[in-house]
Amino acid sequence: MSENVRDAVRKGYGAVARSGLGSDQEGISHIAEAFGYSVEELSSIPAEANMGLSCGNPVAMASIRPGETVVDLGSGGGIDVLLASQKVGAEGRAIGIDMTEDMVALARRNAEKQGVSNVEFHLSEIENMPLETGSVDCVISNCVLNLVEDKDRAVAEIFRVLKPGGRVAISDIVLKKPLAPEIRDSKAGWVSCISGAISFDENRACLEGAGFRDIEIVDSMSDLNAYREGGGTGCCSSDVVEDVEHAESAGSSCCGPSATDKSDDDAYHDHMIELIDQFDFNEYAASAKIFAIKPLGV
Repeated sequence: MSENVRDAVRKGYGAVARSGLGSDQEGISHIAEAFGYSVEELSSIPAEANMGLSCGNPVAMASIRPGETVVDLGSGGGIDVLLASQKVGAEGRAIGIDMTEDMVALARRNAEKQGVSNVEFHLSEIENMPLETGSVDCVISNCVLNLVEDKDRAVAEIFRVLKPGGRVAISDIVLKKPLAPEIRDSKAGWVSCISGAISFDENRACLEGAGFRDIEIVDSMSDLNAYREGGGTGCCSSDVVEDVEHAESAGSSCCGPSATDKSDDDAYHDHMIELIDQFDFNEYAASAKIFAIKPLGV
């Protein structure tokens, strides 16, 4: 990932981790429910684990079994790791990988609050995970691979850590048609989970190139406007707080830094508002369910 994009993503999501967002806020809860989380699931984990950053519910589609090792890429506040920990049980492990220090710290606090011992979180980039080769049964991810520039390297790393016969169950933003230059070339578009998205065919080619088989990529038909209806607080959000200077006190901007983090380089927040006014993200992108298997004997 180029430094300018990496820094924008890390800075933006670091601000989310410090924002105090959670399921106890109606808009945040609405986003999660709109993308497949049940009220029961959300109530079973700390409110702060859900910050409205999802575009699906990978745990629900991963067929996780007791005793398995599950890795969540871009684990954020720990929502999917904590839900997966319930399914793998005491004999299994749920592991989170995130490149944002504030997110890892938040996830660890949420795990401690939950009182679970079968989870762990690592500060690491997806392209270079601190995991042994062939040690993982299932890799999940939720609206994160679109944030990675070198997708071939990331998918190759996923393939490496999976056991033969291991599987991928990912929710992500996938392009339905090429992006307008105003979106594609903006840092705000990257942080908002759309500029880095690739097409259905490109996703399939990437997975096939890494060696995956039995690939399925399905449009979930979710409405990306759920982010706006939820208060503009999610990853892939189609809205941001217009007055960034008041974002921290409002606790509602997760597309980038809070007021205390704001610098002259953060004009992309204003640009994001312009993008929202100009383009319907549903026209360009979809929330997709991505499945793939690492063949046996590999």
